[in-house]
Amino acid sequence: MTAKPVVAATDGSAGSLRAIEWAAREAVLRSAPLRITSAASLPKMVLLPLQPEHDAALGYVREHRDRALAAAAARAAELAPGLRIDTAPVEGQAARAVTGSGSGALMLVVGFRGIGAFPMTVLGSVARYVADHASCPVAVVRDETVAARGLVGVGVGDLDDCAGTLAFAFEEAALRQAGLIAIHAWHAPQAGTFWAGNQYPPPGMHVAAAAAARQLTLLMDTWRQKYPDVPVRHDVVHGHPGRALAGLSARADLVVIGRHAAHPGPQCPGSVRHAVLNHAHGPVVIVPSS
Repeated sequence: MTAKPVVAATDGSAGSLRAIEWAAREAVLRSAPLRITSAASLPKMVLLPLQPEHDAALGYVREHRDRALAAAAARAAELAPGLRIDTAPVEGQAARAVTGSGSGALMLVVGFRGIGAFPMTVLGSVARYVADHASCPVAVVRDETVAARGLVGVGVGDLDDCAGTLAFAFEEAALRQAGLIAIHAWHAPQAGTFWAGNQYPPPGMHVAAAAAARQLTLLMDTWRQKYPDVPVRHDVVHGHPGRALAGLSARADLVVIGRHAAHPGPQCPGSVRHAVLNHAHGPVVIVPSS
């Protein structure tokens, strides 16, 4: 394959096959080839002192991997006749091997969890690692399948560093002929929290929230000009970003969020990302900052 592919990982489980189906539809939307990958390795806790035993066990794992790849390719071909599909078996620890397979891809698609025959191939054990480390956008596909709603959601956390996230979200909306809703969540402390001087909320909070709303409006106006055919809404909501975006996922076809360098604290980007992944009702795409 010469064009950048959509890459999807399988472990043979029903959950990973749903991810393969989602990836096949995404590849068709983008007129891109589909590459299906799966890793084979023995877990570190398996101690096989004799080389023949080790080789036999690894051979069994590889057979399972290859069967999973064949089944996934057949499912994708059935769903999307004419789609260019190839398979890419990889070796090594599953999380790192799957993450590496996304190098140069348009997108890397994994299931939220898997129930494969071997613990080392269960995608649930690697989805979080892939979402945190892959160099390309990562789609984490939930077990649930829902009818298309014609809406792409996007979380805008850092209003000054969200171009890559918005570009991906607008492109998805355009490809799907869907609307887009952008949300910036303004998290206020829980009721009962006391601030210095016993003032709640702090005097500048409403001013800052209003400034964020104005900045988001200007930002969306710029993107409306780039994608005039995409109906756009935006909102600044009060609440935990993870909760707001998980709620948005219940009414959107997918939710797009950015991945930035982590910093300490309960509101760090990683904590929001993991909250969304753990509680979303549908596919979530994580777009790494450039």
